[in-house]
Amino acid sequence: MTASTRSRDGAPATTPSSSEPPGRPPAPAVAHRLDWRLRFAVLALVWGFSFLLIKVGTQAYAPLQVTLGRMVFGAAVLLAVLAVKRERLPRGARLWGHLAVSALFLNALPFSLFAYAERTISSGLAGICNATTPLFGMALSMAALSADRPTRHRIAGLAVGFAGVLVVLGAWRGFSGQDPAGTAMALAAAASYAVGWLYVRRTLADSPHSSLSMSGGQLLLGAVQLAVVTALFTSVPARFPAVPMLAVLALGALGTGLAFLIQYGLVAEVGPTTAQMVTYFIPVIATVAGVMVLGEQLSWNTPAGAAVILLGAALTQRRARPRPAES
Repeated sequence: MTASTRSRDGAPATTPSSSEPPGRPPAPAVAHRLDWRLRFAVLALVWGFSFLLIKVGTQAYAPLQVTLGRMVFGAAVLLAVLAVKRERLPRGARLWGHLAVSALFLNALPFSLFAYAERTISSGLAGICNATTPLFGMALSMAALSADRPTRHRIAGLAVGFAGVLVVLGAWRGFSGQDPAGTAMALAAAASYAVGWLYVRRTLADSPHSSLSMSGGQLLLGAVQLAVVTALFTSVPARFPAVPMLAVLALGALGTGLAFLIQYGLVAEVGPTTAQMVTYFIPVIATVAGVMVLGEQLSWNTPAGAAVILLGAALTQRRARPRPAES
């Protein structure tokens, strides 16, 4: 995920679960050879399969190493595109300081938490936890931003969404069958995204730099942060198995770098309202991929709870209809 100064549905309170670039929105006139629906489907698949790739990567490498590889390969894609377009990275110490904070909460921390979480929980459950990001974002926005006032739809959405979390975890049976620590880390990752988006709204909303430039700088800073932490807390792997290495490469180059570029074009072509709909496909794809590819077990309450979470997220993003003027 990369930072954004606005929500995908155009409402300031929304906190999507996938990356939308910071800075000014891209120019609306963008030519593409592929139909936007096909690119939308590719984006949903790439982000949905990201949780499977994390799971495969952590089978051979430490979670921090998986995250570092993801950041490095993702940043490499964006920096290469910047070079081709002859765009520069942002300038100014203050701006880079804000980007460092956004890189921490939108990339380094949540990516690492998901990697640690998937050592003990399924990739499908991680994808479903990721879908709670709009719920955390709405709750934080209503608490911290006076412009985001509580409404009946938002309060109902939060209640429904977090009830869905309880359904996924099987609260009525004492949360049996789920690892509490792993689930907590996945939910903390979703909350970290929400904190990062709120920070970006307050600090980077008026940046004159392009979305591509800002996101390239953010991923670069996140890679530096992870390089320092990884060097301190892990050792160099003795072996480099091919399949986990390819999973990390795909996670960074496709799930982070290329995915951003696809969404960059989608937002420009069809607008943030349509582009944000990809959020609702991610947990479905993550769950199906985990079951079909990794053989993960699936009980009835997992998809049922995921549906309730997505319903709650949709309610929080619903805009109130304007009241008719009195005659």
